[in-house]
Amino acid sequence: MKGKLILYTLVAAIGGLLYGFDTAVINGALPFFKSHFQLNDVMTGWAVSSALLGCIIGAIGIGKPGDIYGRREMLKLSALLFLVSAVGTGLAPEINSFILFRFVGGLAVGAASVLSPIYISEIAPATHRGRLIITFQLALVVGILVAFFVDYLLIDTGKNNWRYMFISEAIPALAFLVLLYKVRKSPRWLMQTGHQEAARETIKDVNPNADIQSIIVEIETSIKLEQEGKQEKLFKKPNLKFTLIGICIGLFSQFTGVAIVFYYATDIFRAAGFSTDSAIGQTVILGATNLIFTILAMSVIDKIGRKKLLYVGTIGMAISLGVFSWAFYTGNTEGWLLLGILICYVAFFASSMGAVVFVLLAEIFPNNIRSRGMALGSFSNWIVNGSITFLFPIVVGAFSDGKGIGYSFAFFSIMTLLGFFFFRTFLFETTNKTLEEIEFENK
Repeated sequence: MKGKLILYTLVAAIGGLLYGFDTAVINGALPFFKSHFQLNDVMTGWAVSSALLGCIIGAIGIGKPGDIYGRREMLKLSALLFLVSAVGTGLAPEINSFILFRFVGGLAVGAASVLSPIYISEIAPATHRGRLIITFQLALVVGILVAFFVDYLLIDTGKNNWRYMFISEAIPALAFLVLLYKVRKSPRWLMQTGHQEAARETIKDVNPNADIQSIIVEIETSIKLEQEGKQEKLFKKPNLKFTLIGICIGLFSQFTGVAIVFYYATDIFRAAGFSTDSAIGQTVILGATNLIFTILAMSVIDKIGRKKLLYVGTIGMAISLGVFSWAFYTGNTEGWLLLGILICYVAFFASSMGAVVFVLLAEIFPNNIRSRGMALGSFSNWIVNGSITFLFPIVVGAFSDGKGIGYSFAFFSIMTLLGFFFFRTFLFETTNKTLEEIEFENK
């Protein structure tokens, strides 16, 4: 792979890093701002999930602007929103302004979750596309780990420690904004807007050994089909199958309960009897596990294939979640049992669902509905994410002795097992195929 291709991919992937950082930084900050604002269970759920409402709106609303103004320009807007959110949340004087700025950050996360993978998929050669798109997921995982580590480092910085945790996100947000001026626009978007020579230059930049004319013709053909089918509906044949699969990928990726693990792990460990410092320290271990197994998945995704990774991962997650549920339901939460179970769970998630979801959402849709389809898949992802994040502290508060946590994880275990049967029955393989081949073979 050439230097420019790697550079453009890494810059776009910073959107993933900020996505991970923004959604995970609240884990370590939660005990402190919850106490500062004196929040009950409902307000705690709302304070955490308010960002996810922004994610939902950002994901479903960014598709059309991305088509009109380009992926790169909308990523610049996303970077600016990340910056505003980081500073605003950290300086919030009361809970309403805190929630508002978390919502702004959510808009940025939702937009980046759609645009960064699309941009990467549109500049990547077919033979490297899986590994390059998974760079977004790798960056997301790095963002989670960095957020957990920053939280841990800032624990003892005084009563404003939670403010420093949120403000620290401004550094990568500013870097993202500046670096986006160094990358070219997506060649497919350039072709859509009539800039064929600029598209040629971009393709030459990222893949100089390719048959540029054949790529141009392939893009022109797909754009022509897209324009001819502009009125095609997502929920009518022949697009209905792709749409339903995309929605279910988004749904099942969050019904694994991964959001609860990465947003509430500190509170879960505290409920099991660990100190706040120890609980936050253990989230760093989970973040490191997430990173290691994402790298492992990145090295094999274009060899083993998306479906096989999902098969192994969903079975492993379902078992881990079931054991975790049993531990809380029976009160066997002493020692390092919980951490060990969650390490297994995160390892299975990172090497399967976590690595594959955004790759599949960027691949499975036909060209004429790709932006709208991926936006819908991300929308379903964020709907479940926001709902369970809001409800989790309420469910936990409704039961004593940790049984609420046990019931919640039992539900996630069952849903993850259902996800296995769905992927086995309905999902088609996309490994080492061009976007056009995937569309032609599955219509």
